[in-house]
Amino acid sequence: MSDEQRSPASPERGAASGGAASGGPHRHGPERDGPEPEPIRFFGTTWLRHDGGYGMRRAGVAGGSLALAAAGAVVLRFAFQGLEIADVGPFVGILVVAGFAICSALAFRRTWDGFVRRRDPAAESAADRSAQSLMFIGFIGSLLAYFCRSLVEAPGERLHRAEYAAARDRYERRRGARTGNPAARKSRPRKRR
Repeated sequence: MSDEQRSPASPERGAASGGAASGGPHRHGPERDGPEPEPIRFFGTTWLRHDGGYGMRRAGVAGGSLALAAAGAVVLRFAFQGLEIADVGPFVGILVVAGFAICSALAFRRTWDGFVRRRDPAAESAADRSAQSLMFIGFIGSLLAYFCRSLVEAPGERLHRAEYAAARDRYERRRGARTGNPAARKSRPRKRR
């Protein structure tokens, strides 16, 4: 181990930056010192500089999420045809369609909010855990949120970029406050007016 003391999470951060800890040639992370960007699902840290196939990844996420949403709609259509064959009546059919539509809308909104702001981990409650079943039922809405967001940017890129810029600013301010020899600053006599 080097002079630096590493926390248990440091291997993940080094791996996320593409070998930044080892100084490897395939480093896609930030500068050698300071905070490292948080990887985004399917994009890693390529969102920072839009390198490493970022455009192809965005196209892949957009196409993949749209294809999966279409496949999910086909599966739901088969399920609805099963209800028609069972002759359960129009009321049940309307309830099923309305239920999937509402769950998809809620899943879309929840996924979209996850791209825009962080959820407060302290506020997670049983209601949030029970919303996972809504997300499962409304998976088409979640996939459509990925599709819509990937047309503009990597899903969650704006949030991660703002957090990374704030972390870099804090780091630069701390580093700027530490420059120079503090002992030399204390020994200088102050000018009196």
